[in-house]
Amino acid sequence: MDNKAASPCHLAIHGHFYQPPREDPFTGHIPREPSAAPYANWNERITAECYRPNAQAGNFERISFNLGGTLARWLDDHADETYERIVKAEQRHRSIHGVGNGIAQPVHHTILPLARRRDKICQVRWGIASFEHRFGNRPEGIWLPEMAVDHETLEILVSEGIRFTILSDEQVYGDLEASGGPYRVALPGGAEIAVFVRDRHLSNRLSFGMPDSAYVDDWLEDHVAWRCRRDGLHVIATDGETFGHHHRQGVAVLRRILAAGRRHGYQLTTLGRYLHEHPPEAEIKLIENTAWSCSHGLERWLVGCDCTPGYSRWKGALRRALDNLACDLDRAYTCEAQQLGFEPWALRDRYIDVVLGKLSGESFLNDNGLAHLMNEETQRLLQLLEAQLHRQRMYTSCAFFFDDLDRYEPRYAIANAIRALALTRYATGEDLSHGFRRDLSVAVSPRSGLTGADIFDEIVTRAELKVRPGPPRCV
Repeated sequence: MDNKAASPCHLAIHGHFYQPPREDPFTGHIPREPSAAPYANWNERITAECYRPNAQAGNFERISFNLGGTLARWLDDHADETYERIVKAEQRHRSIHGVGNGIAQPVHHTILPLARRRDKICQVRWGIASFEHRFGNRPEGIWLPEMAVDHETLEILVSEGIRFTILSDEQVYGDLEASGGPYRVALPGGAEIAVFVRDRHLSNRLSFGMPDSAYVDDWLEDHVAWRCRRDGLHVIATDGETFGHHHRQGVAVLRRILAAGRRHGYQLTTLGRYLHEHPPEAEIKLIENTAWSCSHGLERWLVGCDCTPGYSRWKGALRRALDNLACDLDRAYTCEAQQLGFEPWALRDRYIDVVLGKLSGESFLNDNGLAHLMNEETQRLLQLLEAQLHRQRMYTSCAFFFDDLDRYEPRYAIANAIRALALTRYATGEDLSHGFRRDLSVAVSPRSGLTGADIFDEIVTRAELKVRPGPPRCV
């Protein structure tokens, strides 16, 4: 029997749960964030409003979701009961349905099409490793940060064993008769990947026009029931924080939607489960260098655009400063690799085992054929590897998302750059900070008038670069 004729209407809701790395890279602690009051920081506040109540309500068992690596680490350390509920929800889904409802995420939420190929590979591998470490199984799908996509990124996903990802309907073209998919996307190298396509209008209606919990049935009748006159899958994909943080009624609304399928003509499913039951048939084409949260391609994270109000050209200056610094840091690391005789990028990709606490630094080097190093060489190499961790953390998408340089997120990116500079100086004696500070001086906050160099100086003064480095503190 034809699948399309036999399949009822299905609804899948995917929640993208993520917080950037907020920790001070010199102390490992999150500084107090006054705007999160009465909580000490935004992680605490959003946990109270969103993560904890959704976990307690059992919502994680019935949706598709990704839990970003930096958020997972913080929950594990500071909200263990919530963290355990989320992990067990995914494992229960896998036990019942034979496939999990969690998917991975590149670990530092980097805009992958703007990254070098080797950094794309690193972020994907680290994200997969983080997922495996926390959920005990290998992910079949992966969430692309901001849904930013190009063909090279998708080819890397396939090469790392990923079967599917999620995009928005404005990022693809072709016959979308199968609604949410899954569809096949053929790649230039001959491979293909399955893609689910979110219903942008339905997702945005829930994200930005969420009803009161008493009117969920009316909302479903107005916005979902008529879509379900056509069989297939409908995908709502949105920030997980929509449910409880962005909208206080969100936890209750989500729970009602998850329980209301029979009344409104849809059967609830999750993406991995639906892919196993309905392999992709139709093919669609990718619109490269697009994202779900910018109508100007990738300009929001590159040079600034009208998606953020006011003057946002500081973004291009900040990115140029980070890119130039990344080249300098990579040169220092690869010179050490050449001297010690190892392949630098494969070792960096495996370094996630140290970051996740699975191995000590010394054990990691021993397991990777570097047990012969002298003690000084071992310490120097571990410092440069930790510098590479902070170099990756510089590029979290949040640093470029908002409208001002003088916010928490760009400051965290600059702080991680300074940590990488300090570690490289400890290891090699080379001070790379002058060029970075010069480049930062071009980036100017439209709100406070501070330059990136001013912010650099503030952070350096607080950090006291003479402090010796410790072990990696977070993903």
